[in-house]
Amino acid sequence: QVQLVESGGGLVQAGGSLRLSCAASGRTFSTYSMGWFRQAPGKEQEFVARITYSGAFTVYADSVKDRFTISRDNAKNSVYLQMNNLKPEDTAVYYCAAGLRPYYGGNYPKDFGSWGQGTQVTVSS
Repeated sequence: QVQLVESGGGLVQAGGSLRLSCAASGRTFSTYSMGWFRQAPGKEQEFVARITYSGAFTVYADSVKDRFTISRDNAKNSVYLQMNNLKPEDTAVYYCAAGLRPYYGGNYPKDFGSWGQGTQVTVSS
Protein backbone atom coordinates (compact mmCIF):
# COMPACT_ATOMS: atom_id res chain seq x y z
CA GLN A 1 0.00 0.00 0.00
CA VAL A 2 1.09 3.57 -0.66
CA GLN A 3 1.11 6.25 2.04
CA LEU A 4 0.26 9.74 0.82
CA VAL A 5 0.74 13.22 2.32
CA GLU A 6 -0.68 16.33 0.63
CA SER A 7 0.55 19.89 1.02
CA GLY A 8 0.15 23.27 -0.63
CA GLY A 9 -3.40 24.19 0.22
CA GLY A 10 -4.38 27.61 1.50
CA LEU A 11 -6.44 30.73 0.98
CA VAL A 12 -6.32 32.50 -2.37
CA GLN A 13 -8.37 35.14 -4.14
CA ALA A 14 -10.44 34.29 -7.18
CA GLY A 15 -8.26 34.26 -10.27
CA GLY A 16 -5.21 33.21 -8.30
CA SER A 17 -3.16 30.04 -8.40
CA LEU A 18 -2.08 27.28 -6.05
CA ARG A 19 0.06 24.19 -6.49
CA LEU A 20 -0.79 21.10 -4.49
CA SER A 21 1.81 18.44 -3.86
CA CYS A 22 1.41 14.84 -2.78
CA ALA A 23 4.39 12.89 -1.46
CA ALA A 24 4.15 9.12 -1.60
CA SER A 25 6.04 6.45 0.23
CA GLY A 26 6.91 3.09 -1.22
CA ARG A 27 9.26 1.90 -3.93
CA THR A 28 6.45 1.04 -6.34
CA PHE A 29 5.01 4.56 -6.73
CA SER A 30 5.88 4.58 -10.43
CA THR A 31 3.50 1.68 -11.08
CA TYR A 32 0.39 3.42 -9.67
CA SER A 33 -2.09 5.66 -11.40
CA MET A 34 -2.58 8.78 -9.25
CA GLY A 35 -5.58 11.01 -8.86
CA TRP A 36 -6.93 14.09 -7.15
CA PHE A 37 -10.42 14.36 -5.69
CA ARG A 38 -12.13 17.11 -3.77
CA GLN A 39 -15.02 17.46 -1.37
CA ALA A 40 -16.81 20.66 -0.55
CA PRO A 41 -18.96 21.04 2.59
CA GLY A 42 -22.31 19.34 2.16
CA LYS A 43 -21.33 17.89 -1.22
CA GLU A 44 -20.21 14.49 -2.44
CA GLN A 45 -16.64 13.69 -3.26
CA GLU A 46 -15.77 14.82 -6.78
CA PHE A 47 -13.17 13.54 -9.22
CA VAL A 48 -10.73 16.26 -10.30
CA ALA A 49 -7.92 14.67 -12.32
CA ARG A 50 -5.93 11.50 -12.90
CA ILE A 51 -2.55 10.66 -14.36
CA THR A 52 -1.38 7.23 -15.47
CA TYR A 53 1.58 5.50 -13.85
CA SER A 54 3.96 6.66 -16.58
CA GLY A 55 2.54 10.15 -16.83
CA ALA A 56 1.70 9.65 -20.49
CA PHE A 57 -2.05 10.09 -20.11
CA THR A 58 -4.13 12.54 -18.08
CA VAL A 59 -7.85 13.10 -17.66
CA TYR A 60 -9.75 15.96 -16.06
CA ALA A 61 -13.20 16.78 -14.82
CA ASP A 62 -14.97 19.21 -17.14
CA SER A 63 -15.18 21.74 -14.30
CA VAL A 64 -11.38 22.08 -14.09
CA LYS A 65 -10.28 21.37 -17.65
CA ASP A 66 -7.97 24.06 -19.06
CA ARG A 67 -7.41 25.49 -15.56
CA PHE A 68 -5.83 22.62 -13.64
CA THR A 69 -2.83 20.48 -14.60
CA ILE A 70 -1.86 17.19 -13.00
CA SER A 71 1.74 16.01 -13.24
CA ARG A 72 4.06 13.57 -11.53
CA ASP A 73 7.75 13.06 -10.86
CA ASN A 74 8.38 9.36 -10.33
CA ALA A 75 11.97 10.03 -9.28
CA LYS A 76 10.63 12.09 -6.37
CA ASN A 77 7.61 9.86 -5.63
CA SER A 78 5.38 12.88 -6.03
CA VAL A 79 2.29 14.03 -7.86
CA TYR A 80 1.20 17.63 -8.30
CA LEU A 81 -1.92 19.62 -9.11
CA GLN A 82 -1.32 23.08 -10.56
CA MET A 83 -4.50 25.11 -10.18
CA ASN A 84 -4.85 28.35 -12.12
CA ASN A 85 -7.69 30.85 -12.46
CA LEU A 86 -9.24 29.56 -9.26
CA LYS A 87 -12.92 30.17 -8.62
CA PRO A 88 -14.90 30.25 -5.36
CA GLU A 89 -16.56 27.00 -6.40
CA ASP A 90 -13.14 25.31 -6.29
CA THR A 91 -13.21 25.68 -2.50
CA ALA A 92 -12.94 22.18 -1.01
CA VAL A 93 -10.69 19.73 0.76
CA TYR A 94 -8.46 18.18 -1.89
CA TYR A 95 -7.34 14.57 -1.60
CA CYS A 96 -4.55 12.73 -3.33
CA ALA A 97 -5.18 9.06 -4.12
CA ALA A 98 -3.24 6.11 -5.50
CA GLY A 99 -4.72 3.49 -7.78
CA LEU A 100 -6.22 0.33 -6.35
CA ARG A 101 -3.36 -1.78 -7.69
CA PRO A 102 -0.36 -1.35 -10.00
CA TYR A 103 -1.14 -0.35 -13.58
CA TYR A 104 -4.86 -0.06 -12.78
CA GLY A 105 -6.79 3.01 -13.86
CA GLY A 106 -10.19 4.54 -13.25
CA ASN A 107 -11.81 7.83 -12.28
CA TYR A 108 -14.10 6.78 -9.45
CA PRO A 109 -13.25 6.61 -5.73
CA LYS A 110 -13.61 2.82 -5.86
CA ASP A 111 -10.71 2.72 -8.33
CA PHE A 112 -8.30 4.06 -5.70
CA GLY A 113 -6.90 2.16 -2.73
CA SER A 114 -4.84 4.70 -0.79
CA TRP A 115 -5.79 8.23 0.23
CA GLY A 116 -4.05 11.19 1.80
CA GLN A 117 -5.42 13.16 4.72
CA GLY A 118 -6.52 16.08 2.54
CA THR A 119 -5.53 19.72 2.23
CA GLN A 120 -7.93 22.66 2.39
CA VAL A 121 -8.23 25.04 -0.55
CA THR A 122 -10.29 28.17 -0.01
CA VAL A 123 -10.96 30.64 -2.82
CA SER A 124 -12.40 33.99 -1.84
CA SER A 125 -14.48 36.11 -4.21
